[in-house]
Amino acid sequence: MNPAIAVENLTRTYGSLTAVDSVSFEVRPGEILGLIGPNGAGKTTLLECLEGLRTPSGGTLRVLGADPARPTPAWRARIGVQLQSAALPPKIKVGEAVDLFASFYDSPLDGDALLAELGIAAKKNSYVDKLSGGQRQRVFIALALINRPELVFLDELTTALDPQARLAMWDVVRSIRQGGATVLMTTHDMDEAQALCDRVGIIDHGRLIALDTVPNLVASLGGGAEVELRTSEPVTAEALDGVEGVSNLRIRGCQVRLHAPDTRFPQRIIEALEATGVVVSDVRVSAPDLEDVFLSLTGRSMREED
Repeated sequence: MNPAIAVENLTRTYGSLTAVDSVSFEVRPGEILGLIGPNGAGKTTLLECLEGLRTPSGGTLRVLGADPARPTPAWRARIGVQLQSAALPPKIKVGEAVDLFASFYDSPLDGDALLAELGIAAKKNSYVDKLSGGQRQRVFIALALINRPELVFLDELTTALDPQARLAMWDVVRSIRQGGATVLMTTHDMDEAQALCDRVGIIDHGRLIALDTVPNLVASLGGGAEVELRTSEPVTAEALDGVEGVSNLRIRGCQVRLHAPDTRFPQRIIEALEATGVVVSDVRVSAPDLEDVFLSLTGRSMREED
């Protein structure tokens, strides 16, 4: 089966800035593939090249078998795009926007049924600019799905949404895939990537530095445990210099986080820190996650970059 997306050595430059640096990957039909990375990593530029909105500086792209740099109306009718930043006229109603976009295609979905599926049927006669952030996102998802796309691009879908709206949007993404579409999404939310994606690619400074399933990415750390604790006073990394096995050490004032070789290791950490005269509290031990994978590969946490 041919890939839904095939990218080989994609590069996009702006003068001396390389926003996307020789990226290669494939997206399989029917999967949800997530591209994660901090703001400014090049995720949106990469998606815009795949959507036919930007011309690559180098490399080759095939999206549903076609070159997105030479889009045709027939090809555009096969994809759905939710942009990171989008807007509609302030005095357009939800139903009017859906009907307008439906008129662009030969066999669109039923607009009322789509709004009902997305949980915003009651907002059909409401002005878009009067909706909540989560409701507005659902409208833009409706506009991306009205043409029955085979492939859907979602760029930072849940940015700025409250936790309840974010979880609701996760259900929308799952329903898109259940409907038979392939999904390529970007996010800098590690929990979102872990919850939704079949595979995850990590983007850093325009480069794709890892691509695999979440379990395989986490397993690449070699097991162990993540340890978080608080100290009564700020400490420095020198306090743990004599403790073998410490890696990915991050200290922010009184908060210490590190990777340990096993779950019994924290006692040695506590003893070393308390030997400096501080009191250790709130010790938490957990399995590694995507945040720890990103830190291991880049030397900094996603939150630090943001």
